[in-house]
Amino acid sequence: MKIILPVNLAPDIEPHLPSDIEVVQVDSEGNLNGDVSDVEIYVNGFYSNFSIYDKVLALLPALRWQQSPSAGVNHLLTPAFLQRDIILTNGAGIHAIPISEFVLTFMLYHAKNLRKLQIFQEQHTWVRGVFLEELANATLLIIGTGNIGQAIAHRAKAFGMQVWGSRRRAEPLPNFDKIVGVDEWRSLLPAADYVVIATPLTPETRGLIDATALRLMRRSAYLINIARGAIVDEAALVTALSEGWIAGAGLDTVTTEPLPPENPLWSLPNVFITPHCSALSPYLKERITELFIDNLKRYQTGQPLRNVVDKQAGY
Repeated sequence: MKIILPVNLAPDIEPHLPSDIEVVQVDSEGNLNGDVSDVEIYVNGFYSNFSIYDKVLALLPALRWQQSPSAGVNHLLTPAFLQRDIILTNGAGIHAIPISEFVLTFMLYHAKNLRKLQIFQEQHTWVRGVFLEELANATLLIIGTGNIGQAIAHRAKAFGMQVWGSRRRAEPLPNFDKIVGVDEWRSLLPAADYVVIATPLTPETRGLIDATALRLMRRSAYLINIARGAIVDEAALVTALSEGWIAGAGLDTVTTEPLPPENPLWSLPNVFITPHCSALSPYLKERITELFIDNLKRYQTGQPLRNVVDKQAGY
């Protein structure tokens, strides 16, 4: 059996492969170091150029299963992919720890007024009486209660927060004080201190956080996006932040990445922007490897694969 591995993951995965597996490596430009006409399994890399991804797919007539290290797969569901009969599995779960920790970082940055404190330090100014908030008893609304949303809830409860969640079906989950259905989350916005976006990008969620939603939020509320930039109407968000509809935002993802230098989000003092790095961890490659090797064993023995994506739903 022949598989494709990205060059940056091959050194971690190859030592764990059965001896009868032949590996072809692919780089970030889609260059392959061997014949791929009979490749059955493809572990895709983190492509930023969709045309490269489609180019690789076109060279794989025998492909049956594709494993993505990403949790979100909207960028992989291209027309070229959707017209093929390929099983797609994602990396759901492997990013939950670092991303959920990052969400707590965003909340603490806002609650403890760290931006102002850093400015005081840079100015060599000792100021008493800086207003600081607590996370304890604050209300957190998590839109999307998958692996990442649940990991955020687990950590937020340790801080004594009131945790609400929105999911397709309003079924109870550990660490959530309230769960509502997909059409009810807007009614919770006026009571939320923090709103975290942790839902996949699909046609239904594109532009989900629009001007109407932002208007419903408290003026003291803080929006956090660690999912996909296009879930937020960016123009509406700039207006909301500029005019004080909400207190601020923590953005690890934006509509256009890298964020263009001229984008007004860079200059807003109530925005904390990070370069889509919340999932990074020294343990990431280890988790990617463990998931793929487990799924490979399942594939070879005819067992159900973990994290199979519903290509119509988009996650």
